Amino acid sequence: MSNSNTKEIAERLKGLREMMEISVADMAAAAGVDEKTYLAYESGEKDFSVTFLYNCAGKCGVDVTALLTGYTPTLSSYSIVRAGQGVLTERRHMFSYQHLAQNFRGRTAEPFYVTAPYEKGAEDKPIPLSAHKGQEMDYILSGSLMVNVAGNIDVLHAGDTIYYDSGQPHGMIAVGGAPCTFLAVVLKPEEK
Repeated sequence: MSNSNTKEIAERLKGLREMMEISVADMAAAAGVDEKTYLAYESGEKDFSVTFLYNCAGKCGVDVTALLTGYTPTLSSYSIVRAGQGVLTERRHMFSYQHLAQNFRGRTAEPFYVTAPYEKGAEDKPIPLSAHKGQEMDYILSGSLMVNVAGNIDVLHAGDTIYYDSGQPHGMIAVGGAPCTFLAVVLKPEEK
């Protein structure tokens, strides 16, 4: 995510939080971070993760697209995102996430085209983990991906799919000396 894009998202996040009269403590708790870390995000000092933005949007009752772009999705019959035109964001380890349905209103899933860069030596370190409510499916398009879901580690290759409870700590890294591209579909939890 570019620095100017990070600042714009930070401004939207702060404005929305203040407009909704949500305290920093409540927003930080919803985002799963401490208040100091939350304020670093809100001031634009830290780059946003998809999980962080998804959790903040949920707390505010808005679509994550509103935070990413400043616009609320309006299409309800169908939506097309042309190659390379999805809303782009980055996540841990410089993963590139391209949203594939940002204009569709009332989505029950968040589809992403993800590029995970290969980092030499990363497979010898613990995989950074995150968690968010719902379920997730990842389908590998190219390369190889080492995944850790709740302490279970496996390597996926082109054509492989993993489906899991994303409330469990999970993380992934590209392995095999090349980047990995995959489709990630984050399914929102059912509302009770």
